[in-house]
Amino acid sequence: MTATLLRTLHSPRRREILRLCWTTTQRAGDIHRALGDVTFGAVSQHLRQLHEAGLLKVERRGRERHYRTVRTALGPLRRWLEQSWDDALYELKLQAELEASRRGPPATVRRPETRPARTSR
Repeated sequence: MTATLLRTLHSPRRREILRLCWTTTQRAGDIHRALGDVTFGAVSQHLRQLHEAGLLKVERRGRERHYRTVRTALGPLRRWLEQSWDDALYELKLQAELEASRRGPPATVRRPETRPARTSR
């Protein structure tokens, strides 16, 4: 196992991209929409890193690029990934990891603005 593979899998976003592309081919735009809080440029960088590590296969169809996970490239980590995705706590763990790796100010919950009551004159 190479250091590049481990470094690539360290990112929870890249692991989530692999999960999205595990059973079906996904377009870059669909992956971006599924991740939600990441810019398209950031998704593109993650896709490039996964492709360069040999973990994603890219197929060009006109202007679109379609991605699919190369499961055999994961070696013994394939079983670990599949088991972690099957875990009932996976979604909660993923959200915590994504928030911990998020850049910028912490996300805040917006509360509805309260307006002062109107007084009659």
